[in-house]
Amino acid sequence: MESSSSTDQTRNVMQSPRSPSSHPFLSASVTDPVKLGNGVQSYISYRVITKTNLPEYQGPEKIVIRRYSDFVWLRDRLFEKYKGVFIPPLPEKSAVEKFRFSAEFIEMRRAALDIFVNRIASHPELQQSEDLRTFLQADEETMERFRFQETGIFNKKPADFMQMFRDVQSKVSDAVLGKEKPVEETTPEYEKLKHYIFELENHLAEAQKHAYRLVKRHRELGQSLLDFGKAVKLLGACEGEPTGKLFSDLGTKSELVSIKLQKEAQQVLMNFEEPLKDYVRYVQSIKATIGERATAFKQHCELAETTKLKEINLDKLMLTRSDKVGEAEIEYREIKVESEEATMRFERIVKRMNEEIVRFQEQKTEEMGVAFHQFAKGQARLANGIADAWRALLPKLEAASSA
Repeated sequence: MESSSSTDQTRNVMQSPRSPSSHPFLSASVTDPVKLGNGVQSYISYRVITKTNLPEYQGPEKIVIRRYSDFVWLRDRLFEKYKGVFIPPLPEKSAVEKFRFSAEFIEMRRAALDIFVNRIASHPELQQSEDLRTFLQADEETMERFRFQETGIFNKKPADFMQMFRDVQSKVSDAVLGKEKPVEETTPEYEKLKHYIFELENHLAEAQKHAYRLVKRHRELGQSLLDFGKAVKLLGACEGEPTGKLFSDLGTKSELVSIKLQKEAQQVLMNFEEPLKDYVRYVQSIKATIGERATAFKQHCELAETTKLKEINLDKLMLTRSDKVGEAEIEYREIKVESEEATMRFERIVKRMNEEIVRFQEQKTEEMGVAFHQFAKGQARLANGIADAWRALLPKLEAASSA
């Protein structure tokens, strides 16, 4: 995940006047979260501003209002139509009512939704999606109508995709035409990919856990220094000069350092912990794609085996000149076409995933590089700020102790 400043810089580079000679660009901004409705019916709406010079769009700029379920609709449509593509993840919904509408949660979700849309808009294949154009341009009534269309996989929740993946992975073998036969892909490249994704998920989750603890520590220390500053100021009020003034200055510096810690805690949350959490979700999305690949491989194997048996059966019937030859020929041709389609479907997924893993690793290197740079810079700024604050107080403390 990029910081807001780096994201803005990227957009500025991408955007140019709408003209035939302009370099093609498409970007979106998710802004202005607003709470609508009451009680359990309440939700947050977002203003989505699209800027583009692509001819298939209605104009250079379009503003629409969207809610979280609209983003879910887009993600699910892309997952169904673009098998093998790593669909960017969405931020999770808050299950705790009191956190759903907190300012911090709303801002984190807004930023994550902005990244979600722009990852799709910058993807060479997904950016051509008709569903993306619908999401970015349709009016609210049309969007709602699309969202409530209930067909097949679009009823599935994210947890259903992950369960589908676990179900596939848990089957080491399956019954194929009455015989126990392995139906898992075991190529070295595929095993290497799975190992990499599972290891990456573990390491990202561990890093995110410690980033969370760091945010918590900054906040707790900041609160402790704030309380300490207030207490020292009260203590100073009971003392005469110069001790009282010295205690007051100490309390003021404590409060200043507290503010620095609280600000840095927020920066670490938004620019470091959230990007790590985002990539944990990204890896989980990739695992769902791996599950789709496993399902496609299973179908490919089963239909190939069925085609062979149909062919053997047809040969036997032709040798015996059975009157069922015509019916068997039809069945064989139908299953052969189905098998060839399954093979092409599987091969297309493999090809896409090979391309996607390269894109993902390049993107991860760039975005994680930004996150770690922001983190290091913030920690250095915090350390210097705290040192300067206490250092400015030292001459007064030394003078008082030597008096």
